[in-house]
Amino acid sequence: MKRIAVLGPIPRDHIVTHQGDLIQKWGCVTHPVIALSVLAGEKIEVIPVTHLRQVDLDNVKEVFQGYKGINLKHLTTKNDQGDIISLKFLDMNNRLERQTGFMDPILPDDVKGLLDCKVFVFIPISDYEISLDTLKYLKKKSKGTVIFDAHGPTTACLIDGERRRKFWIDRDQWLPYIDVLKMNQEEADASWFKKEYETQEFTESPEVDRKELRAFAGHCLSKGVKCVYITVDSRGCLVYYKERRNVIEEMVPAVKVANVIDTTGCGDSFAGGLGFGLLQKSRDYIGAARYGNALGALRTQGKTFAVFKSLKETNQIIRATYF
Repeated sequence: MKRIAVLGPIPRDHIVTHQGDLIQKWGCVTHPVIALSVLAGEKIEVIPVTHLRQVDLDNVKEVFQGYKGINLKHLTTKNDQGDIISLKFLDMNNRLERQTGFMDPILPDDVKGLLDCKVFVFIPISDYEISLDTLKYLKKKSKGTVIFDAHGPTTACLIDGERRRKFWIDRDQWLPYIDVLKMNQEEADASWFKKEYETQEFTESPEVDRKELRAFAGHCLSKGVKCVYITVDSRGCLVYYKERRNVIEEMVPAVKVANVIDTTGCGDSFAGGLGFGLLQKSRDYIGAARYGNALGALRTQGKTFAVFKSLKETNQIIRATYF
């Protein structure tokens, strides 16, 4: 049976949606893990890897009860630390974030028993949660594909708990150890920074500058990354990879949804979809993007994990959208 590890925090989330609804639930890693279980839990083993507060362990395990194919042996509480986050959405895509609890970083010791995994999906939400040594260790010891979400290294947590976008200054130290890099447009802006700024102000552009994104993706591919995914909200996902030394750029349109209820966990679910797609075929980057788009779209359709669909139903959504 193929194994896929999903690594990052499981924060206790306190969410106010753009419609004013209050939701309290466990976030981040829970979304792709449950999505993958519903998708193919009888055919794959899904392994969440995270650190938790001792008081939260039983509650988190209860969240996963009843879902097939999930291995809970890598939920650990050694340092009694875990993420606690509040989110207030200003609209469907923008939100204010504060953090009052902090997971200790995932280190090489956390993945020593997982070297046979075919895919590792790293979804940090803050810059301290994944150690670079962990990616170096996997590069040396494992043949698994490393998917890495840039949300972590482009997000800082300030001393008052405020979470803010930051530049990924040490980006090039990480890229050689990442096979697949996933991010949204704002995170791409924070990763493709100028070496010097004339002013202290930095604004994120709502427009998609395809020329700059191609230049950034080309830089990443030159450093050893095999594929770059940049999501551009409801438009879809830009995919960059190389064929015979040429950089290929493709836009994979989004799966359309009529009514967006809650976007929390969409990026995490998208990353899980990438993982599933690449688990089936390691270099089918466009096929993986379709699974990512499908799982991301499904995540928007409700406040619970009941939004996710079986493999048969998900494939029907993909066929209806792309074929």
